[in-house]
Amino acid sequence: MSLRTRTAALLAATGLSAGAAAAGDVEVLHWWTSGGEAAALNVLKQDLESQGIGWLDMPVAGGGGGNAMTVLRARVTAGNAPTAVQMLGFDILDWAREGALADLNEIAAMEGWDDVVPEALQAFAKHDGKWISAPVNVHSTNWVWANKALLDQNGIEIPTTWDEFTTAVEKLAAAGVTPIAHGGEAWQEATVFDAIAMSAGGPDFYRSAFIDLDESALGSETMREAFDRMAFIRGHVDENFSGRSWNLATAMVINGEAAFQMMGDWAKGEFLNAGQTPGEEFLCFRFPGTVEQVTFNADQFAMFDQGGAVSPEQAALASAILSPSFQSAFNVVKGSVPARTDVSDADFDACGRQGMKDLAAASSSGNLFGSMAHGHAAPASVRNAIYDVVTAHFNGEYDSSTAVRELVDAVELAK
Repeated sequence: MSLRTRTAALLAATGLSAGAAAAGDVEVLHWWTSGGEAAALNVLKQDLESQGIGWLDMPVAGGGGGNAMTVLRARVTAGNAPTAVQMLGFDILDWAREGALADLNEIAAMEGWDDVVPEALQAFAKHDGKWISAPVNVHSTNWVWANKALLDQNGIEIPTTWDEFTTAVEKLAAAGVTPIAHGGEAWQEATVFDAIAMSAGGPDFYRSAFIDLDESALGSETMREAFDRMAFIRGHVDENFSGRSWNLATAMVINGEAAFQMMGDWAKGEFLNAGQTPGEEFLCFRFPGTVEQVTFNADQFAMFDQGGAVSPEQAALASAILSPSFQSAFNVVKGSVPARTDVSDADFDACGRQGMKDLAAASSSGNLFGSMAHGHAAPASVRNAIYDVVTAHFNGEYDSSTAVRELVDAVELAK
């Protein structure tokens, strides 16, 4: 399918035309379309509306943002860029290198962003010393979500090691319970693989393989072990996983149709939206073997150059995003943690407070890593090459040894 055809189809699916925002409005392209995500985004809409700024919504479904980036490329090529776009990691830097993003330095200096946004986030929010996006949150991706009742009924404690996890999964399967809820999309499989690789090899291995792209790490026995563990996961999902959206997999855990889901902390918004409480109906814990590590991504809104200085509406949007009150209100609903370090955890639930504590500890100990699966470890070309191999293996096209060889070749070609 051509870029133009794909874009037309995606725009038709949103029910919106690709039109420019009127003066006093912000047109926002994003992929937050699930119930929990929409509820969180509404916090930002209401904040802007209270300032008399209208919101022209342009949602493009697709949890990893790939569809949204296709629409964006077509809009920019046509000379009709949105006001602001949700983006991740290296995608932000790629657009900055093209000179497409507005300079937010003035608003950043006035509000002291340099002092409160962690350096790991600034690496993706600044280019050539200029702020070019406003971080909304920090998501950590190596979480497991569990249905507490199913675990209690089967006498299962929270697993902290891979062996404890496999024992729990096998016990659930023997009891006729679907152990793992999963959605068969490439980015979801990569999210699981992220955590599995960290668990199998530890932080030094993760850095060597996915950040440094070291061939010896990519082709190692440790990587083969990671693929073996993925094969174990594949053997304990239900038959209808292919093409399932991540939030529908979360719903399986919410409804007691499956025990575990490996997914980033945006999943928590779905539990909260369903009226559930952490520690009562559901549990949250780090993927077994990654208790001290945090792999992260950070949603940011990049402001696109509208042909001159940053517009008043863009400045208001950026300021609203980084305000402490919004950072708390939004992230309480979204399931993520604030993108600034001076926000109180008073309004957060148990999972949120744990996430904030884990992030601070990992940052100070050198255990905070950009997520490969979510574009914060390597550029998109490399990420997509890894996606292809991981998904092919998960769907039975490769055994683990073949997957390792294919991974080495794919990354080398994508560099």
